[in-house]
Amino acid sequence: MKKNNKIIKILSPGRTCLFGDHQDYLGLPVIACAINKYISLNAFENSFSVFKIQLPDIGEERLIDIYDDFKHLEKRDYFASSLKVLKRYGCIPDRGFDITITGDLPINAGLSSSSALIIAWIRFLLEAFGSTYETTVELIARMAYEAEVLEHKEPGGIMDQYTISMGNVLFINTSERASFEIIQKNMDGLIVGESGIKKETINTLGNRKDNALKAIEYVKLKNPEFEIKSAILEEYKDYEKDIPFELRPYFFAALKNHSITLKAFNEFKKEKPNLRYLGTLMNEHHLVLKDILKITVPLIDQMVSKAIQAGAYGVKIVGSGGGGSIVAVAPLEKEQKVIEAINNAGGKAAYKVNVDMGARLMD
Repeated sequence: MKKNNKIIKILSPGRTCLFGDHQDYLGLPVIACAINKYISLNAFENSFSVFKIQLPDIGEERLIDIYDDFKHLEKRDYFASSLKVLKRYGCIPDRGFDITITGDLPINAGLSSSSALIIAWIRFLLEAFGSTYETTVELIARMAYEAEVLEHKEPGGIMDQYTISMGNVLFINTSERASFEIIQKNMDGLIVGESGIKKETINTLGNRKDNALKAIEYVKLKNPEFEIKSAILEEYKDYEKDIPFELRPYFFAALKNHSITLKAFNEFKKEKPNLRYLGTLMNEHHLVLKDILKITVPLIDQMVSKAIQAGAYGVKIVGSGGGGSIVAVAPLEKEQKVIEAINNAGGKAAYKVNVDMGARLMD
């Protein structure tokens, strides 16, 4: 569809994190995949200088003057922050649109509904008005990260924006010079379970991030050449003495989760990854999130336990924690039993998901 068309349709998926939760804000790698739950944006050109945005799923409406400079941003106003960012990239709105945004991607479930919304909004703006930069999936991800995290000074990393924009199963090196690799285009046996408990992103992320960064700084004071991205788990004892007791768990968790993620990465690079082995790694990762970083809640613990009892190879909490969702990998013949077990444990919903190709323009 060309830029002068009057109707623009964007489909933007959610994502689930398979390995590397609470790692990207440390510049460590993550493995995540886009999933086939979506935010859908339909835009029709109007004869006014406004964006009239309808959000029927949550009963809200928004009017935005296309000439607003957004000198003051309201908390988590991602429509405004995206427009502010895109203007820096030479994307300048010159006409209005009536926009309807709907979807089946649950909100506050740890599946990145906010990032999916931002990606859809940015893709629409670029399709409608262009930019002075070449539009690529990487650039869209970067714009979304700036709009969601940097403009609002939030503690998150780049995982959500890159995964949703690029799709597939993605290994993301989240260090200062971000890089990525599509390591699989499909993955069997994926199940998402929603707890129904609203996740607590900002405080949970911020607290764990601050403590991990403090621990790393203590290590650097005694070891100026230290780099967390090149540290290995076996070196923990060498650095433990340099870290205050209360911060040691956060440093250990960083090294342990990094080790698990790299093992998973090596398995994913195989032509046919061993799902049972990946499930074992997923269980190890979850125990770090549960017992060391302590980001789970009793209902999540129950959902995880019941899913494993029902035959899942591996299960873990997803995202920042304090609620949200879990992801499981299960053999084909056990998928329905795992779904039923999660629901019977008190989960709000459980369902099979497939890996998605990423945010895209629709015909």
